Amino acid sequence: MFQLLLPFFLLALSLFTLTIIWRIKARKFISSTTVASAYDAWTEDKLLERLWGEHIHLGFYPLNKRNIDFRNAKVQFVHELVKWSGLDTLPKGSRILDVGCGIGGSSRILAKNYGFNVTGITISPAQVKRARDLTPLGLNCNFQVMDALDLKFEDGSFDAIWSVEAGAHMIDKSKFADEMLRTLRPGGYLALADWNSRDLRAYPPSFFEKLVLKQLLEQWVHPNFISINEFGDILRTNKNSAGKVVCENWNTYTNPSWYDSIIEGIRRPFTILSLGPLALIKSIREIPTILLMNWAFRKGLMEFGVYKCRG
Repeated sequence: MFQLLLPFFLLALSLFTLTIIWRIKARKFISSTTVASAYDAWTEDKLLERLWGEHIHLGFYPLNKRNIDFRNAKVQFVHELVKWSGLDTLPKGSRILDVGCGIGGSSRILAKNYGFNVTGITISPAQVKRARDLTPLGLNCNFQVMDALDLKFEDGSFDAIWSVEAGAHMIDKSKFADEMLRTLRPGGYLALADWNSRDLRAYPPSFFEKLVLKQLLEQWVHPNFISINEFGDILRTNKNSAGKVVCENWNTYTNPSWYDSIIEGIRRPFTILSLGPLALIKSIREIPTILLMNWAFRKGLMEFGVYKCRG
């Protein structure tokens, strides 16, 4: 009964809070500085970490096992992308660049479970500080503040490039691909996952879909979305790519994350309240956008793209 009533409860709650949201300044993308400021704020208020753990990205839900813990699904996602992309064939000690590393959740798994030497970069100084605080001594992870569109590494510095849900924040998708593939050694592996729209050129959005996309862009500092095929073509035509790029849509595996991201707050109300009354307002603010994300991904307006290729 709870699962049946949950969508109606969340819809009522989101409608109730829309008036609050409309009075709050949107998080529009202006430059990489606005992305850094948003993630600094999300990191420093500790709300996302307290609710979702060390991983901000979506989880992976096997088709035959949907009822799994949200945090475990996030860890499962990392292992599934490693296996799907072929990173698990790399020897221990391989050099991995985690582009858009957040607070280091994926980086630590790559280092601990696979023995990789991981460098994580993010535009957010607060994320770098928190990633360093969470990383045990002796684990081969280091974290740096760096713009993904201007990587400060030599050509071919890494055996693999890893990036999860970072590309949607990049205003120049081609430059994003250029920098990752430039720093990947010949024969190295690229493993990437991101939020994409459907092909909006071939299938233009309706008036309502335009409103949804506007909300998704302006609330979470995204400059634009492109389709899986569009970004796949960017990778295929890159001079540093071997040419064979494999892309898939993992909506089926990741979509349960949206409801679960809200349910975590219902399961752990004191986690929110322990951070003060402002944390409650902040958590409620996110619900309409999460619900719109859920709708957009379920209807195919948005797609969860995964990509793999060799340098």
